[in-house]
Amino acid sequence: MKKNNAERTYFDQVHVWGRLWTVGAIITFLSFPFAISAYFNVWPTFTQVITPALQIIAIYWPTAVIEVIAFVPMMGSGASYLSFVSGNISNLKLPCALAGMENAKVRPNTEEGEVISTIAAGVSAIVTTIVIAAGVLLFSPFLHYFTDADSVFAPAFTYVLPALFGALGASYLAKHWRTAIAPVIAGVIILIFAPTMGIGTLMFPTIVVAIVSALVIFKVQDKKEKKAAKA
Repeated sequence: MKKNNAERTYFDQVHVWGRLWTVGAIITFLSFPFAISAYFNVWPTFTQVITPALQIIAIYWPTAVIEVIAFVPMMGSGASYLSFVSGNISNLKLPCALAGMENAKVRPNTEEGEVISTIAAGVSAIVTTIVIAAGVLLFSPFLHYFTDADSVFAPAFTYVLPALFGALGASYLAKHWRTAIAPVIAGVIILIFAPTMGIGTLMFPTIVVAIVSALVIFKVQDKKEKKAAKA
């Protein structure tokens, strides 16, 4: 017997609406090129579509799979659905969701954590849209003075993302420095041998190393506490 809306749990409703909005977003994204082709009556051939698509798929599909595996356990279902539709996950939605849960002192994959992370990701999406709109309207006439190659400010824009991750990561490294040592070393070693690896791909092995190292540290600490208790 199917549940009615009143009987659905919070997580049931999150998955129902998340899937609906995800499918709706995909349809919306695909409708624009179809509308342009229909309006001008110009349709690309299968070869013209599949040849460049295969090159893109080889790059982005592994990253997409890795991001789902890495991000969803940290963000929760609601924030993940919202983030994968609106984008800017690693540099905006994920840090906001983690910071929101940390400030609220709730854990991921709990009902409280799910609510806080979804609100944080939603607010991030709204603020991002407002800031981008304001930037386009107010700063577009002057933007080239800052971003042109000959501008004195141009070098700063190449370090915006590293500066963002550095500022966000510093607080976590300070609080959990023992857990952070292994993944940082793993990331450095990987980048030495694969310096062009994308951040989405790089995050997966470093997260695995972080989980394994955290388990080892926990086991060692647990043994020390048990020995101290027996003594």
